[in-house]
Amino acid sequence: MNYEVVFLKGALAFYTLATAAAFVYLYNKDDKWSSWMFRLVGAGLALHLASFGFGMHYFWKIPDNRYYFPINSFFGALSFLSLATVAVFFLIESRHQLGILGAFVLPWAVIGTGSAIIFANPAVEGLVPALQNYWINIHPVILMTSYAAFGNAFGVGVALLIQERQIKSRKPGELCYRLPSIEELDNLNYRIIVWAFPVLTVGIIMGGIWAYSAWGRFWGWDPKETWALITALVYAGYLHMRFVKGLRGKKAVYVSMLGFACVLFTFLGVNFLSPLHGYLSGGG
Repeated sequence: MNYEVVFLKGALAFYTLATAAAFVYLYNKDDKWSSWMFRLVGAGLALHLASFGFGMHYFWKIPDNRYYFPINSFFGALSFLSLATVAVFFLIESRHQLGILGAFVLPWAVIGTGSAIIFANPAVEGLVPALQNYWINIHPVILMTSYAAFGNAFGVGVALLIQERQIKSRKPGELCYRLPSIEELDNLNYRIIVWAFPVLTVGIIMGGIWAYSAWGRFWGWDPKETWALITALVYAGYLHMRFVKGLRGKKAVYVSMLGFACVLFTFLGVNFLSPLHGYLSGGG
């Protein structure tokens, strides 16, 4: 029995229930739904950590892999990205106790975890010699942690756009009074991105170091490398406009959402194009 998949399915069940509770809380004033969402997320996160632990156990059984994390496969990458997304959300919710934002963030965890179970192969394989380097423990983990944070920022941005539309409406609905203020959402979106951007930058630099160690060059303009750089430039543009130009609200959120679109393309779309980083093309 593959306990990695079993525990991951359990995590998916709790994430799905937590997402349902979060959507109920959007239109229900009873705080018990928010409390249940938080508890369900915590339970799902615990099962997901157990799943990842079993994945490491299976991966370490392969010769020369005992020091590496099992994220070199598409299954492992999707699982870790979903795990990181939920962990970041759990930390944000623990700190701010907004509750209502679960409906805009948790669906990413359900999609990512469900995609890993349905579409990806959980079978573990050994690393090619060029990748048998301790940098594999650092570079992907750092990058995907930043991606997870940007996913949370995207959810906050969606909530901001909905709130902005509600406020401008002649007949704002109940949702208008359930969501945080535009200013609070705008500041939270900024704080997440200003934390995640240095993580992304470090991840890209670490990737260059790994590339030099594996292939003898720091940068090769591989599609994955190129779009990671584009993603960093878009978020740098957002921070510049937010910090220097004072851009806030809807326009700032649109720029941050463009950055997240680049994140998705870097993680998924480029995999069909990259000969070195292709989870889906078979090259990575």
